[in-house]
Amino acid sequence: MTELFKNYKKLVFFVIMSVAMVLTLVCFTKNVKVYASDTSGNGDNGFSIDGNIGDIDFSFSTGNGDDANNGLSATLRILIVLTVISLAPSILIMVTSFMRVLTVLHFVRAALGMQTTPPNQILIGLALFLTFFIMEPVFVKINENAIVPLENNEITYQEAITAGLEPLREFMFGQIRNESDLALFCNLANITEVQSLEDIPTYVLIPAFIISELRIAFYIGFIIYLPFIVIDMVVSSTLMSMGMMMLPPTTISTPFKILLFVVVDGWTLVIEQLVMTFY
Repeated sequence: MTELFKNYKKLVFFVIMSVAMVLTLVCFTKNVKVYASDTSGNGDNGFSIDGNIGDIDFSFSTGNGDDANNGLSATLRILIVLTVISLAPSILIMVTSFMRVLTVLHFVRAALGMQTTPPNQILIGLALFLTFFIMEPVFVKINENAIVPLENNEITYQEAITAGLEPLREFMFGQIRNESDLALFCNLANITEVQSLEDIPTYVLIPAFIISELRIAFYIGFIIYLPFIVIDMVVSSTLMSMGMMMLPPTTISTPFKILLFVVVDGWTLVIEQLVMTFY
């Protein structure tokens, strides 16, 4: 079996090297031609790149052709959309309620003394749908103020970005409970004069919002831990008084924690109170 595995590894390595050599040979034997031209003289305010690799032709243009919209060609619009999609997970985590919800759910699991139940996939899925529920009014405003007008060619991309950020900024400002977070990052950014919330840039608002969300999540986690700590203390004291020092207290306390959590309908209480913290 070991010899067969070694032969298999050699075969895979040989195939990979063969493919790499063929691709290298093709690159060196094919003519590669690239031409760039400035189209600003035609009133397009852009440029185009045309070329070929062997028999494969390609073209890239940033001019205002018939398929362009607001000064961007279809190619650039696709690139912008792909970029937004690639950054969507980070945006979802950092500027929405996702971070607080997921942190609290992990505190619940840790307080119960269970490291893998519920699994991470379930907690992330629950946090994701709760985020959609909490952020639904914000997403509706973004759609009405930015996406729909942009699709109807009523505003430019820059105006759409500004209009789309406004609901998110309003949400983040509403969730920051401690003004010291904003003051901290304003001082770090050397922003001394702030007359209104509009004077605070987004790159200052986002880290302040993240710190505030973590603080609130840890406050909630502390409250969740309290009843379960009482159970651990009672179980530990009981085992010590009975002389059962070799028996791990978590073995006895975990079933009682689960029983208490089920009896009081813990998931409903946690989710309800967690969602209410956003309103």
